[in-house]
Amino acid sequence: MQHRIVVLGGGYTGAVAAGRLARRLRREDVAITLVNAEPDFVERVRMHQVATGQDLRPRPFGEMFAGTGVGLRFATVTGVDVDRRTVTVAAGSGVSEIGYDTLVYALGSGWNDHGVPGAAEHAYEMAGRPGALRLRERLAGLGAGQTVVVVGGGLTGLEAATEIAEARADLDVAVVADGALGDWLSPKGRGHLRKVLAGLGVTVHEHTTVTGVEAGRVLTAGGGAVPAAVTVWATGFAVHPIAAATSLEVTGTGQIVVDGTMRSVSHPDVYAIGDAAMALGPGNKPLRMSCASGIPAAWLAADAIAARLTGGKLPGTRVRYFNQCVSLGRKEGLIQYVTADDRAVGAALTGRLAAVYKEVVCRGAAWGVAHPTFGLPVRRRPVTLRRAEPGGREAGVEREAPTPSRGPR
Repeated sequence: MQHRIVVLGGGYTGAVAAGRLARRLRREDVAITLVNAEPDFVERVRMHQVATGQDLRPRPFGEMFAGTGVGLRFATVTGVDVDRRTVTVAAGSGVSEIGYDTLVYALGSGWNDHGVPGAAEHAYEMAGRPGALRLRERLAGLGAGQTVVVVGGGLTGLEAATEIAEARADLDVAVVADGALGDWLSPKGRGHLRKVLAGLGVTVHEHTTVTGVEAGRVLTAGGGAVPAAVTVWATGFAVHPIAAATSLEVTGTGQIVVDGTMRSVSHPDVYAIGDAAMALGPGNKPLRMSCASGIPAAWLAADAIAARLTGGKLPGTRVRYFNQCVSLGRKEGLIQYVTADDRAVGAALTGRLAAVYKEVVCRGAAWGVAHPTFGLPVRRRPVTLRRAEPGGREAGVEREAPTPSRGPR
């Protein structure tokens, strides 16, 4: 009898969690299944590069998880029944159910139009590969002198604006920000950001609220308008609505409320990681939607699951921050150092060295996903597994785990 662990979503968090669980637990004891709509891992933090015509290295899940024991199911998740412990998926023309004993919910997020009129009809987004490819095609068709307006002055918007301006110096690129540009950065960070944008010829509209998007322009509060042959929407993310349709305890935004081990506070057999989770970090501040918090949360959840299944010690660490990494095109970058609870400090790394730093971080994150079982120890200990039976009862099995091997499994 194997304990069934189903991981929903093959982004950074889901893929890392599946690989780490495969290394922590024995194949004889658990069956791990990763469910994802696409057969390849997508480097979401590079979608602004895809949008400007750059090609990324393919990373098929079949190669990444070869020999690990992780089963792959390429299908779209259409529903979760946390009371029956089943997941409904659709692949091709067929719909089926997958049963689980432990569920890791890592479906992530998509773009958020915030209900702004016309945004869904006229704006482009880069929350995933399909959106980035649509934007790529549209940008390729623009003639010299046409205007691209990026709505959103956060990390995603800044990376998009600088990447587009660098790749297409013949275009007129603008950024529209609700508040002051880079108001969360240190003075050094803000100064460097403004310098780079000015050097790339990017126009900045600060303290400007977008009230609507039309074909050819962006409408702003007070009756103003900014010409836009292309509008790129980068105002944050919204989680998938599937969790909110279940009996899980969720926030008003649909994020699953979890404890310090990323375990659902309402359903102990469900763990949520990444953008889909409402987790508290240092200072009891909610973790922001980011790769920087999602990957450590995946480590934490996987270790907690393994500990609970094997009678081991629960991890006692909490996800914290060290820096914010921003690419400003291929030649410039900004590394803003922050406190544990994500507040900027005075120190910041800028320029070419910061660009190299950011590239190393991106490559390291992708490498960690592509080598999910590298370097993690497997301890020999009695394994106690619990699997839900029909009617809600649990059956336990205890046995000595075989001596682990050192190589990939």
